[in-house]
Amino acid sequence: MTIQCAAPCLLGLEGLVAQELRDIGALDVAAENGRVFFSGDAQILARANLCCRFAERIQVVLGSFLAKTFDELFERTKALPWEEWIGREDAFPVKGYSLHSTLFSVRDCQSIVKKAVVERLKSAYHTAWFAETGPVHQIQFSLMKDTACLLLDTSGVSLHKRGYRTQANEAPLRETLAAAMCSLARLREYHTLYDPMCGSGTILIEGALMALHIAPGLGRNFAAERWECLPRSAWEQERERARGQVKRNAPFQAYGSDVDAASLAIARANAERAGVQSCIAWRQADLKDFTPETEKGTLICNPPYGERMLDIQQANDLYRRMGKKFDKKRGWSYYIISPSEQFESLFGRRADKRRKLYNGMLKCQLYMYFK
Repeated sequence: MTIQCAAPCLLGLEGLVAQELRDIGALDVAAENGRVFFSGDAQILARANLCCRFAERIQVVLGSFLAKTFDELFERTKALPWEEWIGREDAFPVKGYSLHSTLFSVRDCQSIVKKAVVERLKSAYHTAWFAETGPVHQIQFSLMKDTACLLLDTSGVSLHKRGYRTQANEAPLRETLAAAMCSLARLREYHTLYDPMCGSGTILIEGALMALHIAPGLGRNFAAERWECLPRSAWEQERERARGQVKRNAPFQAYGSDVDAASLAIARANAERAGVQSCIAWRQADLKDFTPETEKGTLICNPPYGERMLDIQQANDLYRRMGKKFDKKRGWSYYIISPSEQFESLFGRRADKRRKLYNGMLKCQLYMYFK
């Protein structure tokens, strides 16, 4: 059975998500703002949940249609084959959003969608009441410029929550964004990774998971694993496949440092839970004491800045110190994410390349120095 799916993501990561899905065997991959559509069988759906480093979740697309009135939204939602996915005892809560659409009330749309699905399932199961005590099938609707898209979430907890980060310091970087930065830095299993302001260690851990070919979802579960409409064997086979791809003997090494001892303790514990502690060395040190352990290296960091942890002047002073500390030299590359439009002048040189990314709702640039 071919399943139509969508993978929502942070703005700016659509291209990475699309390529990632192609690499795992997904078909009909098409990116749009904030999400990527694709198709595949149950194996691909399970594989996407287990292996996607940059997507926020994996959804089944039930249908898409124009809806300018509540009657249109009701009738066209009711016409979709909900009984193929939702069983008689299953729970099916509804949530969604509306942007630039005639039907702007999310609460009203939510009520209409729920009612339409109930009416469809009443007809299919010949019952007037649903206890909704079974596995959760979260219904998600989106209304964008009067086009409604109805989806079922297969992931449950968002994919950026790998399971290793039970604690974090202030203003942590989302795991999917950290993984994207490592990918844009073209991190490989033979590289040495540095983060001299590592905080709770997210960049280093995501880099290690990527370098060792450890699937980011290998240590967690997903909502659709409990669905009767999908074969349990697909999840078992894909987990076994993912385990077989791990490269524990890869020469990858990472070094993390931070001025805050409490953050380092959190980072160590996170790395232990992620299973990558053996390839990451930690040191309590201020940026001014940063000293590389190797002749070559890839440095990726998310320095504190005005909107997050420091005031603007402190952030600007930090960028100046970084520019002096991160020497332009053969064998070294630097990747720094910041929302500051003055970053390059403060750092002291123009980036070789820039990439617009969003840290939550905050527009940033990934400044890349590799020449």
